[in-house]
Amino acid sequence: MAKTNLAKAKADKNDEFYTQYTDIQKEVNNYLEYNPHLFKDKIIFLPCDDPEWSNFTKFFAQNFTRFGLKKLISTSYAPESKNIKATYAPSLFEQNDPKFDKKKTITNGKIFTLTSDRTGDGKIDVNDLEWEYLKGDGDFRSAEIKKLRDEADFIITNPPFSLFREFLMWIMEGRKQFLILGNMNAITYKEVFPLIKENKIWAGAGFNMSMVYRSPNKNVLEANRKFVQQKGYDPELHIKVPAVNWYTNIPHAKRFQKMEFMSIKKIEKHGKGIKFIKYDNYDAIEIPLVKFIPIDYEGLMGVPITFLQNYNPEQFELIKFRKGDNDKDLTINGKCPYFRIIIKHKSQKK
Repeated sequence: MAKTNLAKAKADKNDEFYTQYTDIQKEVNNYLEYNPHLFKDKIIFLPCDDPEWSNFTKFFAQNFTRFGLKKLISTSYAPESKNIKATYAPSLFEQNDPKFDKKKTITNGKIFTLTSDRTGDGKIDVNDLEWEYLKGDGDFRSAEIKKLRDEADFIITNPPFSLFREFLMWIMEGRKQFLILGNMNAITYKEVFPLIKENKIWAGAGFNMSMVYRSPNKNVLEANRKFVQQKGYDPELHIKVPAVNWYTNIPHAKRFQKMEFMSIKKIEKHGKGIKFIKYDNYDAIEIPLVKFIPIDYEGLMGVPITFLQNYNPEQFELIKFRKGDNDKDLTINGKCPYFRIIIKHKSQKK
């Protein structure tokens, strides 16, 4: 069943997106700004990543020396199926490798490794990648891939969004530092918020973004095509995906930036008629926008999930998610606002 689900996700057009090189670079720079030696002498593992299409391997390969990496590993997934066997086309890595048997049908995943200047050109980059077939299909839950996970110091990738929660649990099981992409709504998963509350994971520097991905699927939505084109990408090859977050457990500079707040009096004066109303089923006030969190309120407050973009653990305590005292969704006058996180100023904790 596990492999069936993974194959379905891989075939699902909504899951097959490839992250832009510049987006990876922009995010990683935030962690290096906080700790310039973050990756020194470390092993980075990029599962669900085929260098033929993905930029994660290319980015870390090109920066191997600058980051001081010890080893780079990436693996691709190749579901075993008769359809794959009938339509299999060898990648450029295979075509250019003397050991590739053109007559052989391959359904195994691949492993790519980088440790040194294999070509002898005086630099370590993507041209020095070595590859071979995995024994299995590259399913991240297999013993073969778990062993690679356990060898690594960092897990960095863009997993299929439909498998996000399972992939995150797989990372947590291995107790690894990580940086992965996921949908905004992943915050609402029952497996995810407790980890955020316990400060075991948190939002990356990039949060609630509309990202442009390279996609094998034709972009047919005109508004989507215009957005992609305005960003300088080919709308025939790329697609806009809204509400995307980076998730991590690696410290970065933005995580410790102090938020500035107004007083209740000032908010009520300039907040276009905002009133702080309590929930029907919980002793906390509703905060419709993060910018309206009052600095002088000592009680509990319900804020939108976008609050996590600004969440500084030195300023706030996360209390709970979504539910009131009756274990039902929070309501105001019988109506449920979109998912809320209950918070409290940490300096006012009793």
